[in-house]
Amino acid sequence: MTFKAEKSYKNPEFMNSRAARPLRILSEYIEPETKFSEQGIDHTVVFFGSARIQAENDPSGNSEFYQAARKFSYELAKYSREMRENNGPGFYICTGGGPGIMEAANRGASEAGEKTIGLNISLPFEQFPNPYITEELNFEFHYFFTRKLWLLYHAKALVIFPGGFGTLDEMFETLTLIQTKKIEKQNVPVMLYCSDYWKSLINFEKLADMGMISREDLSLFHFFDTVEEGLEYLKPRLKDIIEQVEISLSASNKKSVFI
Repeated sequence: MTFKAEKSYKNPEFMNSRAARPLRILSEYIEPETKFSEQGIDHTVVFFGSARIQAENDPSGNSEFYQAARKFSYELAKYSREMRENNGPGFYICTGGGPGIMEAANRGASEAGEKTIGLNISLPFEQFPNPYITEELNFEFHYFFTRKLWLLYHAKALVIFPGGFGTLDEMFETLTLIQTKKIEKQNVPVMLYCSDYWKSLINFEKLADMGMISREDLSLFHFFDTVEEGLEYLKPRLKDIIEQVEISLSASNKKSVFI
């Protein structure tokens, strides 16, 4: 007796093969888009930062960064709820879904009683979903580039805490997309927490002095050193950019801030 062959899309060996890579890439585009639409996610504030920072007794003495991210996210999530209570669209806190600063931001939003998004990536170490992500908004990616797309796709502000290679990669890619106008909304706030950390790590002024960037590129990001200072800077800008995007999307029926 001849048995029916397994359908291609039900064949794990094929779906995990090199030949099926385009299908996997499409899946990592289509599934998040579908879930975000189902959950009413149109606007996010994205937190970047080290996965290695611990909530308490951090070996490197960086627990303050965790607690600041947690508090900042908590206050932003409350502000989002206020926006919705006043018939505005609101926004949701989004992270890379792992431990450290990502956990802190998801935790703060969860403690405020709001849904919160985690976009995890499969790595051999460090990365695992933190327990504060809303179940329906917990994603797992294989490809960095599809994950980065969804981190930025709905972003109306970026909050960047101290971190290592991954954080630097995310920060500079975001700044490059804004600088080169690949993100249409040029007024997306990019906020860097702890000016001492960033200014001692990167000599931004030297980049401008040597003509490696334009001096006006220094205005693409903003340093802040306290939660209160960050809230004062971000809240009015966030409200304004979301209102602008809502008007633009309504007029053009577009769904993306990318060109």
